[in-house]
Amino acid sequence: MEAGTATQEKTTAKNSENRYFYGVGRRKSSVARVRLFPGEGNITVNNRASLDYFGARGIYQTIIFEPLRLMNLADRFNLQVRVTGGGLTGQAEAIRHAISRALTEFDSELRPALKQAGLLTRDARVKERKKVGLKRARKAPQYTKR
Repeated sequence: MEAGTATQEKTTAKNSENRYFYGVGRRKSSVARVRLFPGEGNITVNNRASLDYFGARGIYQTIIFEPLRLMNLADRFNLQVRVTGGGLTGQAEAIRHAISRALTEFDSELRPALKQAGLLTRDARVKERKKVGLKRARKAPQYTKR
């Protein structure tokens, strides 16, 4: 009977090591899936360092780290991110949304502060489609009287 409890302890210890907090974020046509692991603050985006993935533009790093910096948790988690679709700005904002959702899964008491900062709200703005008879979504051809 003791051997069975030892096996259970090993499996629970193994599960606690691999424990992560998950969040999905969306922006425009980008979808980001984030896993928060206990760690020292490394971010991996599509199996590359976030600096390599987003290049030298610091604005993307600022966008991604915003929820972690707001909650003073920047050095407590390693992030593993999978992001698809859209451009770099949409992807960075989708990652920010996903991190915020994962943080609420980690600790539900963080929710009011993240909500106050507007980080849990899905930004629904997308490009408007072009209409028939117009040059763009709303631009009409120049009117000529004669």
